[in-house]
Amino acid sequence: MKATINSLVLLLLILTAVSCRKDFLDKAPDDDLTIDQVFANRDYASNFLTNVYAQMPQEAIWPDNAQNPYHGAADELKQYYAISFCNSMTSGAWDANSTVINPWARNFGGLRKANIFIENIDKVPLDQLYTQAARNRQKGEAIFLRAFFHFLMVRVYGPIPIADSTLTLDANFKALRRQPLEKCVAYIVSQCDQAAALLPARITEGTEYGRVPRSAALALKARVLLYMASPLFNGNPDYTGVKDNEGNRLFPDYQASRWQAAADAAKSCIDQTEAAGYGLYTAANNDPVRNYQELFYVNNNKEVLFAYNEGNYDGLDVYSEPLSLSGFSLNAPTQDIVDQYEMANGLRPITGYTADHSPIVNPLSGYTETGFTDVAGPNNLYVAGTSNMYVNREPRFYASINYSGAVWKTRTGGLEFWFKGADGKGVAGGGNYSATGYMLKKLSDPNFVWRPVEKTTLRTWIFFRLGEQYLNYAEALNEAQGPVTDVYKYINLIRARAGLPGLPAGLSKEEMRERVHHERQIELAFESQRYFDNHRWKMSETIDNGNIYGMSIFQGQSKTDPAFFKRVPVERRVFQKKHYLWPMLKTETDKNPNLVQNPGW
Repeated sequence: MKATINSLVLLLLILTAVSCRKDFLDKAPDDDLTIDQVFANRDYASNFLTNVYAQMPQEAIWPDNAQNPYHGAADELKQYYAISFCNSMTSGAWDANSTVINPWARNFGGLRKANIFIENIDKVPLDQLYTQAARNRQKGEAIFLRAFFHFLMVRVYGPIPIADSTLTLDANFKALRRQPLEKCVAYIVSQCDQAAALLPARITEGTEYGRVPRSAALALKARVLLYMASPLFNGNPDYTGVKDNEGNRLFPDYQASRWQAAADAAKSCIDQTEAAGYGLYTAANNDPVRNYQELFYVNNNKEVLFAYNEGNYDGLDVYSEPLSLSGFSLNAPTQDIVDQYEMANGLRPITGYTADHSPIVNPLSGYTETGFTDVAGPNNLYVAGTSNMYVNREPRFYASINYSGAVWKTRTGGLEFWFKGADGKGVAGGGNYSATGYMLKKLSDPNFVWRPVEKTTLRTWIFFRLGEQYLNYAEALNEAQGPVTDVYKYINLIRARAGLPGLPAGLSKEEMRERVHHERQIELAFESQRYFDNHRWKMSETIDNGNIYGMSIFQGQSKTDPAFFKRVPVERRVFQKKHYLWPMLKTETDKNPNLVQNPGW
């Protein structure tokens, strides 16, 4: 059966797609095209693949209800923008009728396009410009994207229908059923293996950035197996009774071997990508702050395994810019994440909290919350008069968080988030302001200028990087074998890049697990990881339920006014067991009663 594509629709899709090759056509022909006609021409077929790429989520867009509510729904960020869907999630005010963001529809749309491409690409005639190798590479890209779209649904819905082929218009859609979770994961893994065999080990040609390399398939395989091994999916007793309408169980019993499978996949990814020239990114001068900061705005550096080209999108910069630099000040890190950054000596500053949420200070760390420093920070990180809360913290803190006293761009006198400060609530009035007394610095480009004349730069969003694989391997290996040598090795490589001492010897498996969790919280902060880590560890009922904290933004008359530097509740969040998985929209389950809804929805 031939499917017909309206040329105007195809033109619009092509023009809005992510450009992955310099020779893609600018437009489609004037007449309508059948699928057979599209795949009779290498350029039309390449344009079709571009449109498959266009279905990838724009995870760099946070406040505008695109496809990434995960930061504001985790304990690392408060997004002061009422219409952002993350605020509905954290208040518990969402259900199967009101999910503004719909990964189900978006990813199934991507899967349909990927399947059409895979099923038809062999029809494209070969010639000197379009060789079998070129065809195989494109096929590998589409197979990876098919795996990726499945994963993006599994991570929020759990078991899903497997879309491994296109459906005709006369198909019985009510016959579609959610497949057991282990079958979904096995399918994603098989697709990653197939894609890896067809893709180049690494892409170094600038005009090719944005296309899928082998490293992406290896990284996705490792991540999905880590998720499968984790408590949410691996023998979760809360899901034992979840079955489809025919009585088939959708979630598996526990298997300890899943941790070793995840460790093996992560190690394979590390070994193969390093052999291809990937490595941890370091700045030219190996300064620990710049090592970490530059990683996220020096595009396509050697640590990036796969990234999405966002063009000149400036949202991450504008929404994280303080008021004194004409920013919107929406992306506000919480005190909860600020407290987790270590001291420069590698010790935790705070070991817990009292009943009234006063911090329990680690006396060995050198941390204090009283007083203000008399001297400016090293390398001009902060000005004299900065609260001692922010003195002698680890380099990743200074690369990630803007706080009162921090030097940022032209604000050489320090940022001012207290009430009467230039970046504070008192200046903003009823407009945008930091809800926590902090602004996000990580992911921002220090060369970006918003006003009076905007100066933008090409931005990318990193889906997979080598540093994550080090932590994936360490976590899975510790669960499989305990804190063996490689667990220490790969965590300590991450810490060394950040200028921190290695972990202490002699940790137990349980102690190492806590260290891994902590290292992921800091190293992978604001990268769409924390929300899913809290979920897969089944810790969101505690971590994402209750108050989040910030500084006292309604107080403070000056830089050294202690009234501002007090923890206060910013928001009380709601997390229920059903929130571990998203609901399928009622419109979907009404159309197909065989799509059994997730528990609690």
